[in-house]
Amino acid sequence: MVEAVLSGRDALAVLPTGGGKSLCYQLPALVRQGLVVVISPLVALMEDQVMALQRRGIPAACLHAGLDPARRQLAQEQLRDATLRLLYIAPERLQGEATRQVLEGHARDGRLVALAVDEAHCISAWGHDFRPDYRRLGAIRSLCPGVPVLALSATAAPRVRADIIRLLDLQRPLVQVSSARRHNLQYTMQRRPRDPMPLVLAALTESRGAALIYARTRRSVEAWAERLQGQNVSATPYHAGLDPQTRQQALKLFLEEERPVLVATVAFGMGVDRGDVGLVLHLDLPATPEGYLQESGRAGRDGNPAHCLVLFSPGDRTSLGWAMQASARNGGTMDDQRRLDLAQQQLRRMEAVAEGEMCREQALLLAVGELVDPCGRCDRCVALPKRRDWTPQVETLLTHLADQNGTDIRRLGEHLALHEPGRQDRWTWLARRLVQEELIQESNDGAQRLYLRDSGRRYLDSPWPLDYAA
Repeated sequence: MVEAVLSGRDALAVLPTGGGKSLCYQLPALVRQGLVVVISPLVALMEDQVMALQRRGIPAACLHAGLDPARRQLAQEQLRDATLRLLYIAPERLQGEATRQVLEGHARDGRLVALAVDEAHCISAWGHDFRPDYRRLGAIRSLCPGVPVLALSATAAPRVRADIIRLLDLQRPLVQVSSARRHNLQYTMQRRPRDPMPLVLAALTESRGAALIYARTRRSVEAWAERLQGQNVSATPYHAGLDPQTRQQALKLFLEEERPVLVATVAFGMGVDRGDVGLVLHLDLPATPEGYLQESGRAGRDGNPAHCLVLFSPGDRTSLGWAMQASARNGGTMDDQRRLDLAQQQLRRMEAVAEGEMCREQALLLAVGELVDPCGRCDRCVALPKRRDWTPQVETLLTHLADQNGTDIRRLGEHLALHEPGRQDRWTWLARRLVQEELIQESNDGAQRLYLRDSGRRYLDSPWPLDYAA
């Protein structure tokens, strides 16, 4: 991959977290003694990599909205003096005239070694983290003709890879795709109790090295950091709402303390890079299998065993679904609707992984088009739950749905709980399983409205055994 870039060839690298993606663009910058521009959506990752490079004496800088004026001025001076080797920028900065002029000038003078697009899956509507700003990156080809473009991602399914090549206009690229399997990670997914604190504390006690805890919202990050501090755990909050100095201090603590605990939103926690992370804990259901592979991939980058724990609740998908719907209302175009539909599908796939009976790693890797044998390490491989035939309950549920012109999952559970008082959660769980079996269709508008499919009607005409582990 490095040789391809040095020879002036475009390239696409899909390498797992910890697979050496950063070396693919750092080495060419040092070998050629020129500038490599790295485009990344993750501010924390920029800051982390710049700090690590500067500690090694390598001239590196980043430009983003939260940068203090003194550091911005220093970076601009280094650019003018042509002493900078690596410049990390957010994708939206490429729209600024000043940035474009700098790149054009370096390219014209032969000092621009390569353009690296990190998290390249963000350019595709099929990717798990679509960013509209990435769509404009196709213009960098005309901005810097003759300069090789390197696209990098930790997870990219085949159709995402095709999108990356097309939208970035990669010319005869070298494509390298490595397995996303991580043999040192143990996956566990379990229902979140009313108060998950005992489970969180137990996981922290059993883990080694650093711990990274993901929470969905900034408020939740703050609340959990405070609760853990109350349990004598030196937890540090980390999210975009903190001022730059506080964020920098939090990152410094995480990188330098012996056994730090960082509570972060996914957007910021993805930028954290430390080798001995022994625990990655999600307090909510992740939004996509692809995203979760990346997030959990922060664990065990030193090659030693690490634990990836997800604590989830059925309500997580409901709240995530409504959040996606609210976000889509701001757009309203056909593309926005298509992305919403895709996001809802990905969310259902993630829920199927969490509630399903397949090996966790096997199910996650299927999402990115990779077929592997069961891992033998996850909670499903170690102790597969007992299965039983749910045919009578399935017939009851589908019969009720056949009499309705669509009903939301909550009302369905409430009605069917009349047959089994106190077990509304079981009926809603079964409904979600039947969505996965494609006997029921679910709306993509966040309301989780259910409709009977033709396949569901055929089931009622001629039932077959359906064995599940509840």
